[in-house]
Amino acid sequence: MGWFNAMCTSVARLDGKTAVITGCNTGIGKVTVQDFFERGARVIMACRNREKATQAAEEIKQATASKSNLGEIIVEELDLMSLKSVRSCAEKILAREKRIDLLINNAGVMTCPYGKTEDGFEIQFGTNHLGHFLLTLLLLPRICQSTPARIVNVSSVAHERGTMNFDDLNWEKTKYNPIKAYGQSKLANILFTKELDRRLKEAGVSGVNVYSLHPGVINTELSRHVGDTFGKAMGWIYDNVIGCFIKSAVEGAQTTIYCAVDEKCARESGLYYAECAVKTPKKNALNMDDASKLWDESLKLVDLPLDYNPFK
Repeated sequence: MGWFNAMCTSVARLDGKTAVITGCNTGIGKVTVQDFFERGARVIMACRNREKATQAAEEIKQATASKSNLGEIIVEELDLMSLKSVRSCAEKILAREKRIDLLINNAGVMTCPYGKTEDGFEIQFGTNHLGHFLLTLLLLPRICQSTPARIVNVSSVAHERGTMNFDDLNWEKTKYNPIKAYGQSKLANILFTKELDRRLKEAGVSGVNVYSLHPGVINTELSRHVGDTFGKAMGWIYDNVIGCFIKSAVEGAQTTIYCAVDEKCARESGLYYAECAVKTPKKNALNMDDASKLWDESLKLVDLPLDYNPFK
């Protein structure tokens, strides 16, 4: 259990609402699925491993079998390390869903050894930012038709150790540092949130709110690469010592849930949260020039034209 854990106290229902959640067969994503399901939402679990996601969905249904007014759970395959998979997933969702009220960009990898995605991006930047960037833009027209709607980007306090190295976003020239690479990807989540909010307002789109957040340090599978990257000793310390003082998945999901459903932040957008409250991120995360540049660079990397308009 963590030292301090704010809880989302909203009892808002999500009946008739459709939510898309990425990377949610374990950890805070799975907790978020169950929360929305209990609130009556139609929840699309967008996960890389369909079998594990299906099993997680069954576990959620079994855990809530005694409850009433539940929603629906649908599993959709999504591999954020493949832009082809992102496009395929978005196409299937758009073909089937008449509305998308909530998009929770939750999936992520942390401090993993150097590697590249299917499209040649550094794994953490490609998965944590670019995959979600493309998915969001592809789904955005439907989201804009489903107002009031919310987009929640799960970032991290690790953004404070990140800088946007626009000359080498994919660590091809710079000596790879897994912590700094993770920090860059989490900084990108916040900058994307701020730029998306700015562009929504500039396009005259009302009723679509965007949030970024730090969920806390959580004892989930996200930390599975700690031992691989920093050695078995550090992995053991993380699992057996640090793990005693960090959050459970239920505790870690609360700020995500808060940003998605709470009435108090219904008119807030483009802000950063922790412990179910607005917080001020690092100065680098407030740099709107970087936010705009990241948007343009991301469009190029995911092969969308610079004049691409997702706000129609």
